[in-house]
Amino acid sequence: MKQTALSKYQRLEASGLWRADPEAQRIDVIVSVGEATLTITDLRERVLTHWSLAAIARANPGQRPAVYHPDGDPGETLELTTDEVEMIAAIEKLRSAIARQRPRPGRLRLFGVLVSLSAVLALVVFWLPGAARKHALLVVPGVKRLEIGQGLLAQLQRTTGPACRGPGGVAALGALARRLPPRQGALRLVVVRDGVTGALALPGEVMLVSADLMEDHEEPDVVAGHVIAAHLRAEARDPLDWLLADAGLGASLRLLTTGEVSDEVLRAHAERLLTEPPEPVDPETMLAGFRTWQVRATPYAYALDITGETTLALIEADPFATGDPPPPILGDSDWLRLQAICGG
Repeated sequence: MKQTALSKYQRLEASGLWRADPEAQRIDVIVSVGEATLTITDLRERVLTHWSLAAIARANPGQRPAVYHPDGDPGETLELTTDEVEMIAAIEKLRSAIARQRPRPGRLRLFGVLVSLSAVLALVVFWLPGAARKHALLVVPGVKRLEIGQGLLAQLQRTTGPACRGPGGVAALGALARRLPPRQGALRLVVVRDGVTGALALPGEVMLVSADLMEDHEEPDVVAGHVIAAHLRAEARDPLDWLLADAGLGASLRLLTTGEVSDEVLRAHAERLLTEPPEPVDPETMLAGFRTWQVRATPYAYALDITGETTLALIEADPFATGDPPPPILGDSDWLRLQAICGG
């Protein structure tokens, strides 16, 4: 109880009726507020009892005359008549002030429950999705990744159209895949007519390539540069990780428990892949890729910006601008077949 609340009433007195127990006769008394007690005296100013202000209970809340008793001892009572409005108000205010300072076990328990629930909710919202996705990326085998990539490809082809398979073009595409990352020969390149800008890596080492890269450029270095860029993006962020993050916790849990990804998840992610522009790869990372896979950077740079202004870093630091040229990306015949893979 705050000292200000007590000091306001320390000189307040009132008359009342007091009895020590249910068998005793009520007697007239004077009631006064002390430092920590309610003092009850008879009319000769002899102290009859002290009640602790922190332990006063009311027997008839809201009724008059007001009847009080020590908390836990309803047999001893003090009755204040309707006329003693100021004393009744003072006692009620002091009781309220004391009650506010008492510990509230129920509230503490509720607070503890809410804190616990909040912690669990935070784990579910912030930790579990990432943890489930990370575990899925570790345990999903390559065969399942390829299956997911093929399913995503089927959804993408609703927009891009079927894969181009012109005469000799598929074999030439295989030769290009063996020349570029990953060098294990696992990369499967799929050329499509519409919907894709550059190249797009899918789970399972499947990569969509725009036919424009072959048809609109005279050198295979351009398509090679886009394949390298897509591969570097996939190294920076696993395409399966992107798919699962896009789909939410449920997709990760389903993949872990059933080994499946629903068509709805694949369809929604396919729409996002075709509408969001690819993340740019910084020039230093791209130049490292060109050096690793021995591809000229300059043709790719001018294909991105015909003026070369925004890709000057790639042009000036092209690892094969001078000196010995890199190994051919494709033979002339394979390049011609690849340019005609979509029949154009």
